[in-house]
Amino acid sequence: MVFGYSTNAFVKYSLFEAVEKIAALGFGGVEIMADRPHLYPPDFDDHRLNQLATLLGELGLTVTNLNSFTLFAVGDTYLPSWIEPERSRREMRIAHTRHCLQMAKRLGCANISVPPGGPLPPGMARAEAMTFFLHGLEAVIPLAESLDVRILVEPEPDLLIERTSEFKPFIETVQSPQVGLNFDIGHFFCAGEDPAAAFKELFEWVGHVQLEDIAANREHNHLITGHGAIDFEALFATMQQLGYRGDISLELYPYTDTPEAAGRQSLAHIRPLLEAAGLPI
Repeated sequence: MVFGYSTNAFVKYSLFEAVEKIAALGFGGVEIMADRPHLYPPDFDDHRLNQLATLLGELGLTVTNLNSFTLFAVGDTYLPSWIEPERSRREMRIAHTRHCLQMAKRLGCANISVPPGGPLPPGMARAEAMTFFLHGLEAVIPLAESLDVRILVEPEPDLLIERTSEFKPFIETVQSPQVGLNFDIGHFFCAGEDPAAAFKELFEWVGHVQLEDIAANREHNHLITGHGAIDFEALFATMQQLGYRGDISLELYPYTDTPEAAGRQSLAHIRPLLEAAGLPI
C-alpha cells in the first residue's frame, strides 16, 4: 500500500515542482492530475513524459492514480462529459480517456479515475444518460484491456452516479474487469452514507481510494483530515478486515494556497491511524 498526494492541490506550481514538493513532504506516492496545468496529454510529448518518469524514479514516488476527472484545458470540472447531448462533446471525453490510459501505462500506473457520467443535462432522462455513459466506456474498454490499466469510476455528489445504490446496478452491467471503482471516502459521506459500510458493500470493485475529511453537515468541501467528521478509524478497520492492499491518495484541491501545510497536517493525522489499523504506508 502506498499513500500518495494529488497534484491537484498544487495547481499554482508546475507538475515537476508539485512532484518534488510531494516527495519532500514524505509521501511515497503521487496522484497526478491529467489536466492543465499538470499532465494534460496534448502538452506532453515522449521527451517530457520520459523526463517525468525519470524524476519520479529519482524521487522514489509511485504513481498511485492518474486523475482523469477534470478537463479544464477544454472545459471545466465536469464538462465535456460522457453524457452530453452533442456527440462531439462526448467524443472529447472518450479521446481524453484513451490518452490517459496510454500515459498511465507509460508511467507504470495501474489505474485512471474518471467521472461517473457527468451532470445530468436538462431534459435528459436518466436512462438515456446511462446509455451514453455505457457506450462511452465500451469505446475505451478495449484499450484498457490491452494495456492492462483499469478505468475506475468515481461516484460524486450531484452527478449521474452518487451512491452505492446507483453504482452497483451500473457496474453489474459492465462486462469487463478493467472497470472498477475509485472510492472517494468523502463523496460517499456527502451522499449520506457511512463510508465504512459502503466500502464493505463495494469492496470487490475498489481499485483505489481517495481520502479527505468532510464537515458534519456533509457539504461537499474537501478538508484537511482531522478537521471534519469522517470516522477514519472505522473505515481503516474495515479496509484491514477485507484485506485491501491497494493505494490511497489524499485529495485536497481547495488548498491551492497552502498545499504543503495541508498535506503535512493530513499525513501527520492519517499515518498513525493507518498504522494502528495494520495498514502501514
